[in-house]
Amino acid sequence: MTLIAQITDMHIRPSGKKAYGVVDTEAMLRAAVSSIVAQPRQPDLVIATGDLTDCGLIEEYELLRDILKPLPMPVYLIPGNHDRRQNLRLVFGGDGYLPMNGEFLHYTIEDHDLRLIGLDTVVAGKGHGELDSSRLAWLKARLDEQPERPTLIFMHHPPFPTGLQHMDSINCRDGAAMAEILKGRSNIERVVCGHHHRSIQIRWAGTVGSVAPSVAHQVVLDLQPHDDATFTMEPPGYHMHLWEQPAGLITHTAFIGQFAGPYPFLLDPDYPAFDDKDAAPMTHRAS
Repeated sequence: MTLIAQITDMHIRPSGKKAYGVVDTEAMLRAAVSSIVAQPRQPDLVIATGDLTDCGLIEEYELLRDILKPLPMPVYLIPGNHDRRQNLRLVFGGDGYLPMNGEFLHYTIEDHDLRLIGLDTVVAGKGHGELDSSRLAWLKARLDEQPERPTLIFMHHPPFPTGLQHMDSINCRDGAAMAEILKGRSNIERVVCGHHHRSIQIRWAGTVGSVAPSVAHQVVLDLQPHDDATFTMEPPGYHMHLWEQPAGLITHTAFIGQFAGPYPFLLDPDYPAFDDKDAAPMTHRAS
């Protein structure tokens, strides 16, 4: 059994600066970290699926490291289009999982029941992502190494459509080529992504494609065709992926904030829902 927390699209700015002049991304990520630490069952690991910072500055990555410090479990990062690989390597390279040579920040995590493959989809200076022939070849080689082992792939840009036209225009290109690699592989439990700042699921390439909400601001849910993206301060959140046999991977959305409850499901003595003579006896408690 393995429990994974997925956080994404943190857009950390230098301390005291708000993203887009509105979003206190530092405070919001600190709240997300506190939420994860307070989970009744602690995740075994945390994955962060890109746009870790807003500008890719050393100062932003150093602040990110400080914010993540209270997490007692391993944290694995992959870059998004707002990140800079070299600065990410400079600040987090000592953690041991990021490749320090080569152009891309691909890697595998082999320490859990569920295998994890992190993909770098960044195109420097562009909003969209890409899986060119060399990156696809790397992915195929990793999948061919352990064709039966349950596997989760995590990346920033979704390689599948989401219905948000303005965001899909900066999706990961070459999604169809990636789908051809995945089709027929029954061991791929999920392809999990960020980038779109919403919780989204799709059946794709013989598996499930999933996007986690941002721990900060959300993209407006607008399924009409247009090219301009706007954001809203809907409740932030993150995904919790629970791997257990025989069910496989189960995904929940955790919302970040203070909410009333929990309350017990207590029923009034005259609760009328089950008063049919054929119904089972009531105990005045529901679950």
